[in-house]
Amino acid sequence: MGALNYLSSFFSVTRTRTKRKTMQKVEIKVKMDCDGCERKVKKAVSSMRGVESVEVNRKQSRVTVNGFVEENKVLRRVKRTGKRAEIWPYIPQHLVHYPHASGAYDKRAPPGHVKNSFAFPASDASESNIVSFFSDDNVNACSIM
Repeated sequence: MGALNYLSSFFSVTRTRTKRKTMQKVEIKVKMDCDGCERKVKKAVSSMRGVESVEVNRKQSRVTVNGFVEENKVLRRVKRTGKRAEIWPYIPQHLVHYPHASGAYDKRAPPGHVKNSFAFPASDASESNIVSFFSDDNVNACSIM
């Protein structure tokens, strides 16, 4: 299928410019309980136009779709099967700039992943309150104790 798409780009019949979708990897979190659920979701997604491959990991409740598809269309197709689904909310822990942010860790996250939350301190947070706990003049004086 990929070779046909490549060759068809050279032989354009119409002169109108169409916006070509880019190849992308879409990850969806889907609650699947059994083999039947897994087959149902895989069949629904693999029948979409532009899908190159579908990988289902039932243990992680994860469906990975590679192809010329849009994220929202894949999500809607999975939801049409009657399953509860959302965009994959986790990212690898080594990619997180500030992994100790509150709410970043999730018990349901796969090993080595954290919830994709951008919980950085607000820019208007007064850093002087944090800095005033310690004194450069008297190192043994700490207002926390």
